[in-house]
Amino acid sequence: MSGIAGNRDYRLLWTGQAVSEAGFSTTTIAFPLLVLALTGSAAQSGLVLGAVAISQLVAGLPAGALVDRWPRKRIMLGCEAAQAVAAGGLVLALHWGVAEVWMLVAVAVVMGLSRALFEPAEEASLPRLVAEEQVPSAVAMNAARTSAGQLSGTALGGFLFAVGRAVPFLFDVAAHVFAFLSLLFVRLPRRPERAENGPPKHLGREIAEGLRWVWTRPPLRATVLCVVCLNLFFSAYYLVIIVLANERGVPSGEIGVMAAMLGAGGILGSLAAPYLHRRVSAHGLVIGVFWALTVLTPLAVFVHNGYVLGVLFAAVAFLPPAANTAIAAYQLLSTPDELRGRLGGVLGVASGLAAAAGPALGGWLVEALPAVPAVLTCTGSIAAVTLATTFSRTLRGLPAAPRVRELEETSGQ
Repeated sequence: MSGIAGNRDYRLLWTGQAVSEAGFSTTTIAFPLLVLALTGSAAQSGLVLGAVAISQLVAGLPAGALVDRWPRKRIMLGCEAAQAVAAGGLVLALHWGVAEVWMLVAVAVVMGLSRALFEPAEEASLPRLVAEEQVPSAVAMNAARTSAGQLSGTALGGFLFAVGRAVPFLFDVAAHVFAFLSLLFVRLPRRPERAENGPPKHLGREIAEGLRWVWTRPPLRATVLCVVCLNLFFSAYYLVIIVLANERGVPSGEIGVMAAMLGAGGILGSLAAPYLHRRVSAHGLVIGVFWALTVLTPLAVFVHNGYVLGVLFAAVAFLPPAANTAIAAYQLLSTPDELRGRLGGVLGVASGLAAAAGPALGGWLVEALPAVPAVLTCTGSIAAVTLATTFSRTLRGLPAAPRVRELEETSGQ
């Protein structure tokens, strides 16, 4: 970790995005509060929040192709500027008393599109920003940053909204301006000339090329499926446990502590991920996570205290960052630079769909089954994936990630 901590450019990027994440999370908490204050409609609150996720998913694959076509630092700067301008416009509308729901939807769409472009641009830039051996640490620190930003922004959003309706969005403006200024001073090495200056292809063919790259390489395909399964079943399990706790009369305050401990477990797991990555094989980390989930998830059936459930949540959230670090580092380093944006686009869409489907699956389970059988159904599904990953020849033989220089020399062949 000491090596990456001394990397000035990565430190600037990380710090700016930590603040930006907090601003984004503050806004996502303030959106439904503002819609309820303006209209009293819970449905319209959902519409605004849904606009962020839907626009990010719809733009995911084209955004990945554009990241491989355009200069990545300019993309990141443009995304931060666009979000600052959009949030600033909403602040002015609130100040003048003319804010309407469609304006909030427009701001949410800008946020979703910006995240669809920024995330693959940042991920694709990591192997050029840090040394190859530091990529796993950078991936883990980015995950910790996201978790910390979500926790701090969520806690801050409600408080700032109580101060004034425009205050959370004003904070968001300041956060994106800070991130923009930090990015200005990041020295991102230039990509190979052919990556930015070659004649542009048809966008649809570029998207298809990225999908084909992931699907035709068994290790990439298998690791993507692992991430999708992890997101799908864990997000379903999370909702089922919340319903179980509510049925057992766990106070809402304790349920909030449970959610916070889940986030804390994720942050601690992200900080431990580089250490685990250096000492455990990629396959060992992946099957370790799934076996841990298989063992830990059914314990919720026997727990009736919210704080103990929070400890269980923290334990469940601790190991996934290590597996995600191993998977993401392999995926980045085994993909040529000119395809890394499209890799990020594919991963973002796959993970986003799984994260969206998970709560829907959890909701269906608690509607169709009592809470305890719903928990055991989630556990059984996780156990099935655990067995598949344990005996997968592809994952068991997951190769060491090729060196970046070798990839750049052979990617055009």
